[in-house]
Amino acid sequence: MFGSVFKVQLQPGAYDAVQELLQREATERGHVPGFVRNLTLRESEDVLWVMAVFESEAEYRKNAADPEQDKWYRRLRAHLVADPEWHDGPIVEATG
Repeated sequence: MFGSVFKVQLQPGAYDAVQELLQREATERGHVPGFVRNLTLRESEDVLWVMAVFESEAEYRKNAADPEQDKWYRRLRAHLVADPEWHDGPIVEATG
């Protein structure tokens, strides 16, 4: 498996809009090939850490290059103070 963990600083009061955007993305795009799941941690009122998990790095990169993914990212970016802090890499352990 391969994943991306990214930290986002939301604009004040944007949490509900971002949650709606995340849910709408899952509904509108349907199943993205290779996508396993997302996890979101809310560190504070306006800081989220999101982990996107894919079956492989190739599937992750294919999604990252998809114009539909870019459109979604631009909608998300409109609610952020700055660009996300990205951390990509292989998932070496998963329990539970």
